[in-house]
Amino acid sequence: MDNKLHIIGGGMAGSEAAWQAANLGVQVVLHEMRPKVETFAHRTDSLGEMVCSNSFRSDDHENNAVGLLHWEMLQADGLIMQTAHKHRLPAGGALAVDRDPFAQSVTQSLRDHPNIEISLDEITDLPKDGHWIVATGPLTSTSLGQSIATETGADALAFFDAIAPIVYAESIDMSQAWLQSRYDKGDTEEERTAYINCPMTRDQYEAFIDALLAADKTEFHEGETAGYFDGCLPIEVMAERGRETLRFGPMKPVGLTNPHRDEKPYAVVQLRRDNALGTLYNIVGFQTKMKYGAQTDVFRMIPGLQDASFARLGGIHRNTFINSPTLLDERMRLKSRPNIRFAGQITGVEGYVESAAMGLLAGRYAAHEILGSNVSDIPQDTAMGALVHHITGGAEAKTFQPMNVNFGLFRPIEGLKSGRKGRKDRYRAYTDRAKAAFQNWLDQQKG
Repeated sequence: MDNKLHIIGGGMAGSEAAWQAANLGVQVVLHEMRPKVETFAHRTDSLGEMVCSNSFRSDDHENNAVGLLHWEMLQADGLIMQTAHKHRLPAGGALAVDRDPFAQSVTQSLRDHPNIEISLDEITDLPKDGHWIVATGPLTSTSLGQSIATETGADALAFFDAIAPIVYAESIDMSQAWLQSRYDKGDTEEERTAYINCPMTRDQYEAFIDALLAADKTEFHEGETAGYFDGCLPIEVMAERGRETLRFGPMKPVGLTNPHRDEKPYAVVQLRRDNALGTLYNIVGFQTKMKYGAQTDVFRMIPGLQDASFARLGGIHRNTFINSPTLLDERMRLKSRPNIRFAGQITGVEGYVESAAMGLLAGRYAAHEILGSNVSDIPQDTAMGALVHHITGGAEAKTFQPMNVNFGLFRPIEGLKSGRKGRKDRYRAYTDRAKAAFQNWLDQQKG
């Protein structure tokens, strides 16, 4: 049998899986269909390209589950996290990156690795032989998706994912907007002013909601259903759930002080820096399925964006994921074909960090299997372990939906207070336990 590890997909999960396996001494072939086969969302030919956002979310590894996942990946010499820190942008307590240099750096690191071969080809069928990881992400090609559906005996689950627009900074009216991170979060002045804020009065907010609800939206093809993951809802869908939904979501006016007016804003639209030069800003939480013409009309109703020029408008695309609790074993192998592992968003994790983390785990599991070395299961009390346990057995298969890492996936610790009052102590206890367990797991592999 070929002892090379073949990985399908050069996104976050595939790139991280290749890096981990190669560092353990395994020969890796990374198969990427771009630029031969293009996708709706990608703009470049780079590996590890960020599409929906430029943020890896919270970097707080003591009180936040995704920050803890950052920490675990760094301890395991994770390519994605190391590269993110090299290209980070000011974003308060979040880890945001300059997306193009980030992807270029990931690509170069993989090309330079002596154990990695990059093959620009499309894999259209699930391979019968060899060692494989499928990490094709949310935009799995139709032909491979059909092959997966045929093998699993069920239709691939699907929902629709939306991306937010990006605005040129020079077109934002700073006589109405201002720079400030929510609650002035950040250790430096640059971090505390990482966001541009556009305030709305109540009348402006109501008019914005009316326009949002009335705008032309993308239609779905016959047979498609619009099921969305709640963590990436289009703003129109949120507005349809209630006129105040956006004001308690991405447009919440808390933790901010408008230097231009004494009156508190009724709602606030935030824009986060999207590149190191500070020339591009992403409208935070404004994923949309509005048609292009409607987007420019509606978004220019936002005070400060009345003359906005857009580097990219929002869009919507189909996203697929498998029913992992029924299809995968605890080591992410397809039960019907154990030579194939799945990793990344196709497994039903949501987010760049979670996808890369599952790639890290799949790459290590596959490498140890090829090398014939023993590796224990990732401890469930780690962030990585809690997440993989959820998708491979902890979730209810009938209602399985994409999931971000969160402390709700962690096993309780006896004796800790429940509820909001004890939350800080509980989260710190979770992270302390996780760090010890993860470090012990890594140390076992070194031995």
